[in-house]
Amino acid sequence: MTAMKQGTSPQMSVDEFEQIAAFAEREIETVRFEFLGGRIRARKGVNGNHGSLVTWLVRHWMETMPGLGLYPSRGLKVEACRQGRVLPDGVLAPTGHFKGHGDWSDPDGVLMTLEVTSSDPGTHTCDRVEKPRAYAEAGIPLYLLVDRDDRRVAVHSDPDPEDGYRDIHVVRLGGKVTLPDPVGIELDTEELKQYAG
Repeated sequence: MTAMKQGTSPQMSVDEFEQIAAFAEREIETVRFEFLGGRIRARKGVNGNHGSLVTWLVRHWMETMPGLGLYPSRGLKVEACRQGRVLPDGVLAPTGHFKGHGDWSDPDGVLMTLEVTSSDPGTHTCDRVEKPRAYAEAGIPLYLLVDRDDRRVAVHSDPDPEDGYRDIHVVRLGGKVTLPDPVGIELDTEELKQYAG
């Protein structure tokens, strides 16, 4: 299964997208691009609460699991045949895992992706539907969605390339949520409440 709807054709090839994305990163610092379902999507800068929440999680991982790094906006190749290009808010992988990689990495060895909802009008479709499907297709074991609008955290696990993530556990912000193996920790989300809304 691919993220692209039947009967639709891609706007461009992956190579064409990568050229546009590289140009934008060099020349337009406030916007970065993603390519999902054969469509290009602009990803604008994040607000203070969004960025502070991601920074809190990066610091949390450094303190609790020093062998793992939560890499903000690390480019990943996703979807079937790795035709998608995404910039998750965070990518959890062993420290040094991306050494020597270019702008876009294969998801092999990635333990989890993180997305934090934003005020972007496309956040529902992108963060709650398209990205979890693409991450599951790529075989990424866990997807953590911090949903600031609904004030909840959703842990997606047990990826299936055809059906997406088979297990989704939801906790209200402020509660504790277990991130199953391969991460295997409990995350207290009390601190994250201050960044919601």
